[in-house]
Amino acid sequence: MFTKDTYSFRRDQLKSTLKSGVLLFLGNNESPMNYADNTFHFRQDSSFLYFFGMDFAGLAGIIDIDEDKEILFGDELTVEDIVWMGTQPTLVQRAKSYGLNQVLPYAQLSVYLNAAAGKGRTIHFLPPYRPENKIKLFDMFGINPGEIKSKASIDLVKAVVNLRNHKSNDEISEIEKAVNISVDMHVMAMKMAKPGMKESELAAAVNQVALAAGGQLSFPVIMTVNGQTLHNHYHGNTLKSGDMVLCDCGAETNLHYAGDLSSTFPVDRQFTTRQKEIYEISLMAHEAALAKLSPGVPFREVHYAACRTLIEGLKSINLMKGDTEEALAAGAHALFFPCGTGHMMGLDVHDMEDLGEVYVGYDGQPKSTQFGLKSLRLARPMEEGFVVTIEPGIYFIPELIASWKKEGINSSFINFQQVETYSTFSGIRNEEDVVITQDGYRVLGKRKPKTIEEVESMR
Repeated sequence: MFTKDTYSFRRDQLKSTLKSGVLLFLGNNESPMNYADNTFHFRQDSSFLYFFGMDFAGLAGIIDIDEDKEILFGDELTVEDIVWMGTQPTLVQRAKSYGLNQVLPYAQLSVYLNAAAGKGRTIHFLPPYRPENKIKLFDMFGINPGEIKSKASIDLVKAVVNLRNHKSNDEISEIEKAVNISVDMHVMAMKMAKPGMKESELAAAVNQVALAAGGQLSFPVIMTVNGQTLHNHYHGNTLKSGDMVLCDCGAETNLHYAGDLSSTFPVDRQFTTRQKEIYEISLMAHEAALAKLSPGVPFREVHYAACRTLIEGLKSINLMKGDTEEALAAGAHALFFPCGTGHMMGLDVHDMEDLGEVYVGYDGQPKSTQFGLKSLRLARPMEEGFVVTIEPGIYFIPELIASWKKEGINSSFINFQQVETYSTFSGIRNEEDVVITQDGYRVLGKRKPKTIEEVESMR
């Protein structure tokens, strides 16, 4: 945990932003896998963690700005609980560790909120993503679960986003811990891979690295020879000579800050000539994106820098043609790069995605509807303290290639006959985590092998 002053300071910042009202933060409950006592690994709500710190189930927090109260709602463990869970600090003791001096039973939460609402006071809450929290809000306020998202407080969303987007030095240090563990995960996979292994063996190995370091995975492991599938969580394939492995995995520390890295490496000791050619273009796009990072620069321009480099590189090997700026405007490159260059990262691997990309990544501005560009999670101007990922890639998706060719989409910019010869190539992605500094950026954590020479040296 951070110091209790850290959590008190965060709550004070929130109060100074919103000025009035009752701010409700619902923690998460245990989530059963197949019966009540057999639960998934517990993960606390990130905004609750940010402001209240406590990492266990059955809690809610109130920041009552008008009455200057900060209250934790939860129930003390019974003797029967202790039989199964062991000796624990009391809830009151735990609360004081986070700067909270008032604790009430959970049943008093609805009483407190209904009393405030009865006086005409505004109750602010964030859009819930867990069904049980939608039910709690229905029970307390009678809001139909299907309407709850529209009833959430946009003012609270914006205030939370503005605070959590700017990472403190303590947070950046914690993220670097996660990144360093994540680098170890990737190096493990690079060193282990060989023909005849299952993807699942590599996935298990990187999971072990995260657990052994005292943390967890920050998201389900992507470990696949089918790198053209952007979020591929299937691990049943056998590695063969000539394949490449796309590894996208990251660690989460015990304070729940995330790392998120991607690597692509050959199953053989070296890349083939064709693999090297595409890998180099992808890597040049990666470096072009990094070079564009600076406070005040919209991340959309960082994305465009990567896309221009991809277009130029693909033109050099006769996969694309025509004017680069015209191809960029038409979104022709999205045949090979149908996603975005990066996203915010922090307590969530896609930081605050539950609060809405339009606020987190776009500062309330509308997103594009163009294929490819609509999947860009982040477009707003960069600010000091933002932590973002940089992860352009090149993907050859047979179904997408066939669809575009049949419909003649962007045929003035794409040499489909040549592209079809890459239909079994798969995909390539490199990813690093970066903090925006006063005058540019800094790649977080120790270096992950990413050049062809560095990757092949691991093999």
